[in-house]
Amino acid sequence: MNGNKPATPTAWVDPDDAPELSDDFFDRADEFQGSQRVRRGRPPTGMPRKQVTTIRLSPEVMDAFKATGAGWQTRIDAALKDWLKTHSPG
Repeated sequence: MNGNKPATPTAWVDPDDAPELSDDFFDRADEFQGSQRVRRGRPPTGMPRKQVTTIRLSPEVMDAFKATGAGWQTRIDAALKDWLKTHSPG
């Protein structure tokens, strides 16, 4: 016969021990206007949107950009734009 197990005691956590919220936390946080979430990173109305594509990159390139943290795809886009300033694709 199975009986109820005694409740496991929970350790009290002092709310004053919560980590301090850094600028990085707020940079990654969702933003709301009232109860509606505001999508960050979208261009203002009238500006062209980026296109979704698939591209094959070498592991060295992927590792180097991913190691820089969030926003690595945007940095690849910026690097390609910079390359286009001095090169002709073709």
